[in-house]
Amino acid sequence: MSVRFELHEKPHPHILVTDLISVQAVDRSFFGTEVNGKKIHLTLSPEEALYLMDVRKAECETPDGKPASFNDVAGAFDGPKFLARYFSFRDWRDRGLIVRPMDEAEGPYGRSPSEKYPAADYKPPTVAAKGQFFYDDLMSVIDDNEEGSRLYEQHWFGQFGTYKAKKHGQFLKLDAYETLFLARHGKYKLNVSAKKIEELALERRPDFLELYQVYEDWRLRGFVPKTGFKFGTHFRLYFPGAKPTMESGEWMHSRHVIHCFPRSAKMLISEWARAIRVAHGVKKTFILAIPGASVHPKKNLLDFLLYHRKGGDIETPRHDKPTYVMLALSEEEQIGGQELAESIEQAKALGLDLILAICDRETAVTYYRVKRIEIPKSKYEYYEIEWVQP
Repeated sequence: MSVRFELHEKPHPHILVTDLISVQAVDRSFFGTEVNGKKIHLTLSPEEALYLMDVRKAECETPDGKPASFNDVAGAFDGPKFLARYFSFRDWRDRGLIVRPMDEAEGPYGRSPSEKYPAADYKPPTVAAKGQFFYDDLMSVIDDNEEGSRLYEQHWFGQFGTYKAKKHGQFLKLDAYETLFLARHGKYKLNVSAKKIEELALERRPDFLELYQVYEDWRLRGFVPKTGFKFGTHFRLYFPGAKPTMESGEWMHSRHVIHCFPRSAKMLISEWARAIRVAHGVKKTFILAIPGASVHPKKNLLDFLLYHRKGGDIETPRHDKPTYVMLALSEEEQIGGQELAESIEQAKALGLDLILAICDRETAVTYYRVKRIEIPKSKYEYYEIEWVQP
């Protein structure tokens, strides 16, 4: 006998499982929620009902006995990113894993480990030469050979000579972030003021100051951010102690890239996911930087509690805590920096890692795990984002 349930439209759309055999079958598979604390009847979320109809051939009808189709049920509950939520739910359940509604969250669960990065105290060098800032290029040049070489070799600022060919040229070239940093922290004198550099840079890219805040934050912790242009991100990152010299006959390679996502910005999910894939394709850890002060989330943005595996078994709500929390998104959707920051903040408050589930146009789902990064004395938020296969 197949599972049966009813679609009720009043006083608001809801789905009830009432016959005993269906209640037992649904409950055994961890679908449904008790009504009034008793398992006489169960309510189903729209995703659960659609999954049972779509995959397990369950039957749905109205209270007067008329058949209700998949679209009848979906239409009664249609809302923002409805299909992205459903197909993400279906994919997780198809893997034999349990998904539960967010209103069951109790937390904090203490299941969101963070990565600690080895920050170091860093004293910026005092620049002993005057530079020339070039407006259209947003770069400055120090033509003092000795001072340029010192800043490059000892502190890895700018590019001396040509990339990986130091002797091919004798001047130091600094980008706008390096130039402003040294003007602010290294008494670097130029033909224009630091304030003027900010104004000129903001004319070219309105998010310049947010990107600079991230650059400055990492630099002051001893890290070396350089351009991430070749990898489709804002910066590539070297850990404290890195030098622009060869080690054991090889050039030092970065292992991380940073992409800044200001709270006021919006980005297509497809573009965002592509940047993560490029980073992983060149074996680099993708770091998401969210500059600006954190704010308390105004409303719940998360979609589901996710249970995973332990040993050879799966986690269940009866015996285990959830491992992750899901934010479901579609390929064509735009996500804002503030929305993502609030979702991450909610996951952090629950003590769970966030899983971003991206549903593409063929309803395939790709998963990304968001893990917090701890950097001593940093005032901004940073997260490793990695592609995962549940």
